[in-house]
Amino acid sequence: MKTYKIHLIRHGLTQANISGLYVGSTDTPLALQGIKALNNLKNKFNYPNAGLLYVSPMKRCVQTADILYPDMKKQVVENLKECDFGDWENKSAKDLEKDKEFLSWLSSGQVSSACTAENLTDFTHRVCSCFENIVDKIIKNEMKDAIVVTHGGVIMTLLASFGIPKAKAFQWGSNNGCGYSIRITPSLWVRDHVFEVYDKVPE
Repeated sequence: MKTYKIHLIRHGLTQANISGLYVGSTDTPLALQGIKALNNLKNKFNYPNAGLLYVSPMKRCVQTADILYPDMKKQVVENLKECDFGDWENKSAKDLEKDKEFLSWLSSGQVSSACTAENLTDFTHRVCSCFENIVDKIIKNEMKDAIVVTHGGVIMTLLASFGIPKAKAFQWGSNNGCGYSIRITPSLWVRDHVFEVYDKVPE
């Protein structure tokens, strides 16, 4: 039975990551430390090859794709962006520990509407619909594999929504420049909308 592979890779390290800041919609580039770390990973480990490369439009993802896959043509996909943290962008948990609206948002499971951050339900719908479109294109065009360079929150949401084995989103965390390989069996995808998480990236 024919299967399709997609490799989900989180962008490299940014200064916001180093500083522990909430950054989603802010178009921050890779830190110099992040560029060095990606090159080290590329030199030490094997990143998968594929026929297609999909990338979030944010600088940190585009730069990551350029480092890891300099010879591949990128298809930039708007809805692969990270969650928008609204007024809490570029702030740390310490900055927000007394922010009642932020605490209410967290306690509501990030679905409180009384804030400027992207609602978790809306975010999940956005990235899952985007991924479904990518899968449909891969299957329709019979491309056996693809790479998606995106954000940690996007990867965790996709794996929690569709992945087998089943796990909570936070259990699918990955380091910068790393991620997961998934295998899609068309019959299972059409019937149950699930895929197998079979390996980590890089090998």
